[in-house]
Amino acid sequence: MRLRTKLLSAGVVLSALATPVLLMPRDKPASRNLEHVANDLCIVAPATPYDPASGLEMLDPRAIPAAARCPVCGMYPARNPRWAAQTLFKDGAAHFFDSPIDLFAFLQAVDRHDRRYTSNDVAASFVTDFESGQWVEARNAFFINGSSTLGPMRDADLPAFASRKAADTLVRSQGGKVLTFAEITPELIHSLSRNLHHRH
Repeated sequence: MRLRTKLLSAGVVLSALATPVLLMPRDKPASRNLEHVANDLCIVAPATPYDPASGLEMLDPRAIPAAARCPVCGMYPARNPRWAAQTLFKDGAAHFFDSPIDLFAFLQAVDRHDRRYTSNDVAASFVTDFESGQWVEARNAFFINGSSTLGPMRDADLPAFASRKAADTLVRSQGGKVLTFAEITPELIHSLSRNLHHRH
C-alpha cells in the first residue's frame, strides 16, 4: 500500500514538472530555463456570462468578480479597482481588464485574445473614473498619458477620468497629457504595453 502511494505521489510530481514543457509551442525546443515561458504562454480567460438575476440590464457595467482574469495579461482586475476596465459583448458576456492599456490592447485585436468574439461583437467598454471609482463609458473618458502615476503593474498606464477638469487637475500635479478615446492609437498602446504577445 505504501509503495502504491509513493508511486502515485511521484506521478503527480512528475506531471506537474512536465506541464511547462507540454505547454511550450511545438516549434520551440524545451529548455530548463523557464524565464521565457511567460512570453510564450497565453492565459485564456473565459468571458463572464451575463446573469439575468443580477438586476442589471444586459449592457450595464457590472462589479468585477474576484476570480475574473484579464484576458491580455492574466492579472486579477478586482485587486486593482481604481484601474479596472471592462468590455461587454452583444450577448451580455463580459471581459474584465486590470488597466486601460489592456482594454485598448484587447479592443485592437479582440479575436486574438478570445476567438469566440470579434470587434463587431463588442457592445460597450467601460473604464474606472480614477477620481470617483465609478464606471464611465470608455469613449467618453479622458485619459492621461505620460504622468508619474503608476498603474497596477507599477509601470506607465492611462489613468481615466469622467471629466476633462479632473484629468487636467491630475496633469497639473503629476504631469502628462490628456487624450480622448479617439486619440489612443495602436502605436501608443504598443509603446506602453509589456503584456502584448507578438506573433512571429
